[in-house]
Amino acid sequence: MSYNFSEMIDRRHTNSVKWDVAANELPMWVADMDFRTAPGIVDAIKRKADTGIFGYEEVPDAYFEAVQHWYATEHNWAPNTDWMRFVTGVVPAISSAVRRVSHVGDNVLVQAPVYNIFYNSIVNNGRHVLSSDLQYHDGQYTIDWDDLAAKMAEPLTTMMILCNPHNPVGKIWTAAELKRIGELAAANHVVVFADEIHGDITETGYGYTPFAAAGDVCANNSITAVSPSKTFNVAALHAATLIIPNENLRNIVDRGINTDELAEPNAFAIDGSIAAYTTGAEWVHELNAQITANKLALTKLIAKKLPQLHVITGHATYLVWIDCTEVTTDSTALCDFIRKNTGLFITAGAVYGGDGHDFVRINVACPAERLQDGLDRLVAGVKDFQKA
Repeated sequence: MSYNFSEMIDRRHTNSVKWDVAANELPMWVADMDFRTAPGIVDAIKRKADTGIFGYEEVPDAYFEAVQHWYATEHNWAPNTDWMRFVTGVVPAISSAVRRVSHVGDNVLVQAPVYNIFYNSIVNNGRHVLSSDLQYHDGQYTIDWDDLAAKMAEPLTTMMILCNPHNPVGKIWTAAELKRIGELAAANHVVVFADEIHGDITETGYGYTPFAAAGDVCANNSITAVSPSKTFNVAALHAATLIIPNENLRNIVDRGINTDELAEPNAFAIDGSIAAYTTGAEWVHELNAQITANKLALTKLIAKKLPQLHVITGHATYLVWIDCTEVTTDSTALCDFIRKNTGLFITAGAVYGGDGHDFVRINVACPAERLQDGLDRLVAGVKDFQKA
């Protein structure tokens, strides 16, 4: 590898949300990597800092052209730059779209277990969460198509938030699955908001299909959100892009973006994002190779030392979803015990809804040395939990 994914970086006392933990604790919870970002991004930010002036910023055409270039070269989809809108984050954009596309009291459909902040964006805006839970059988998650169709057809269901690829289960939806979701949504007048923030993080040999690329029906009835934040570990840049092919829907979302003041970039967002999308491909490919190796190491160790746990096969994200039902049906108690007794901080799955209470989520985006430390703590914690 030409990039260093083995460097052990001390992130304590750096205002890091992830590393705001006790001295003996090892955080492997929030979706934040422990790798330095791509050098091209750092260089772009340094050049910007050297200007010494940080006034109001506009979003140039070069930004949208960089997004288009990235999706054309990395994901075989070249969305029109006219379809794009800059926003300061995917989650604020979801909340804004909920307010504009649906009405108070409407149902917003999700597929639990799913990223817990979706629930906040729905409930905090006076809408109802309606979940068509993913079905778990023999270590795999699938869609209950009859249930999804029935819930799409409910009169109050006006919007769906789709996680593509899916967090936390790591599933990459196929083009056929996405097309079927899109057809159901269009038939029932349900707008799909596709959160594709994890789309670049896929295991070696796997890729993902953007929802809007799955067919014209999907494109014409969707809002796609993308961002370099997870891919390059630059969440604090606060930069994301909405891609909305349908002009009428785009105009509706535009009003929300302006009303909610989501369109003004900070001084480093544009330069950093352009650098990511124009210079970062090789870095991402090597990153994905490292994450693939880390997932394999975790899976092998758990099979050998903790066979009562079952790693869910998911080919996307750097987050691993683990079935704990042979140890406990209360993964919150398990995670609390492990943190108290070993210092390992992982996420209990109950926050994601559905059957999440039976699972834990572990972030493996870290150097192999740190991963091994975490796995050693996990083994000790689970074994001690079973003895307690």
